Amino acid sequence: MAEYTDKGDSLKRGSTSRRVFLAGSATTVGAGLFTGPVEAAAAAGSLDLSDNWPDGPGRRNRPQRPDDQLRVMLAEVDPQRIEDTVRKLVSFGTRHTLSEQRNPTRGIGATRDWIFNTLSDYAANSEGRMTVRKQAYLQQPASRIDRPTRITNVLARIRGSVRPNRVYVISGHYDSRVTDVMNRTSDAPGADDDASGVAVSMEVARVLSMHQPEATIVLAAVAGEEQGLYGSTHMAQIFEASSADVQGMFTNDIVGSSTADDGTRDRHSLRLFAEGVPTNESASEADLRRAIGGENDSPARQLARLVTEVADNRATGMRIRVIYRRDRYLRGGDHIPFLERGFPAGRFTEPNENFAHQHQDVRMENGQQFGDLPQFCDFDYIARVARVNAATLYSLANAPGTPKNVHVDTAALTNDTTLTWDANSEPDLDHYEVVWRPTLEDDWTHVVDAGKATTKTINLSKDNVFFGVRAVDSDGHRSPAAFPTPTS
Repeated sequence: MAEYTDKGDSLKRGSTSRRVFLAGSATTVGAGLFTGPVEAAAAAGSLDLSDNWPDGPGRRNRPQRPDDQLRVMLAEVDPQRIEDTVRKLVSFGTRHTLSEQRNPTRGIGATRDWIFNTLSDYAANSEGRMTVRKQAYLQQPASRIDRPTRITNVLARIRGSVRPNRVYVISGHYDSRVTDVMNRTSDAPGADDDASGVAVSMEVARVLSMHQPEATIVLAAVAGEEQGLYGSTHMAQIFEASSADVQGMFTNDIVGSSTADDGTRDRHSLRLFAEGVPTNESASEADLRRAIGGENDSPARQLARLVTEVADNRATGMRIRVIYRRDRYLRGGDHIPFLERGFPAGRFTEPNENFAHQHQDVRMENGQQFGDLPQFCDFDYIARVARVNAATLYSLANAPGTPKNVHVDTAALTNDTTLTWDANSEPDLDHYEVVWRPTLEDDWTHVVDAGKATTKTINLSKDNVFFGVRAVDSDGHRSPAAFPTPTS
């Protein structure tokens, strides 16, 4: 027999019984039987078994509904255009980072030029909102690079109208490979890995170029990923050197198939990998994290929570499955160089990978087709991934920035919690919200309006829950929450 247990506003299937601990004794609640010292209180109705602890102020946290403009944008995402992009990228034969760069029809050079020209066409219709450029450098011999090689990223940039220095980035990598990572001549179609991610960047660039965001959006196709994240590392270095305020980055890598290796299909799930312990954490920051229990409140996790609030809905047709780790076992992606530099970042990936269609020579073995071919892609699925990215970027770029210098006052032992933060500078800022959740919850459960002040005292102990602060504009667009650090 199964029981439904209360969790927030939803009913989720639980185990046949759950244990309530009170005064050192256990009581089992399940099949209508009560045993132990709380039996009399429970029978008399004076014992609350709802397990709604700790209780505190505020209303329930709710998802952010897509506004009318966002719904229009999501409807503009075109699965056929995405399919055409994937098939065009495959048509270049190989896109290996070490392949030809001057051949007009084959190799990574021809691929680079086609991406640049196509994005430039989109920019020409954007009324000046979007610009496109090649970001290139000469990579000297290194791991998986056996000769000096020019690595080129193609970047489409939509300049923000209000806060152009605040930046959000998505990327896919346009290089490909077969079984031997140094094989630069064999056909390497790379339809799922990662023509699918490039198609997402390009389609989102086309759609967003027709709209004006408040913050800057960069849509990238990067090279050198299969050889060692070279292109994305260069891009992250340039952002860091220019002191860009990158408040969110996502790589779309292997987002092309809804079919697992056993043939089962999941057309409406998208994994989002988000690290807990920050990659760039210092020793002193690690000591602080251990002291306050911040393992689940990294900037990457806050970014992931925002994605679930704005892009897990009927408008995108997707459920966001947040995975609490930086990436998959034995793998890495283009978000990692951003994490290494302290930029919040995550990775979108299909729910169930088929490894016979990744990093494989194209061949038939015992009646099974190997190779990363377009026939294994689900283009409607990729379109839904593009909608998730568009909803996320639109919501982030048109909301206030994440509050900075958020602190919790620890000058004295109290059962109240006082939070402080720096004022945001957006002209359409409407108010701040303090969010909180019990320590066993993975997402914010409650919201307390803080007005336009930059401090708020909550009648709830900081020892019992986790707090965050987010900013909200006059249209209801929310920033990701910022996790407070102690100050005395």
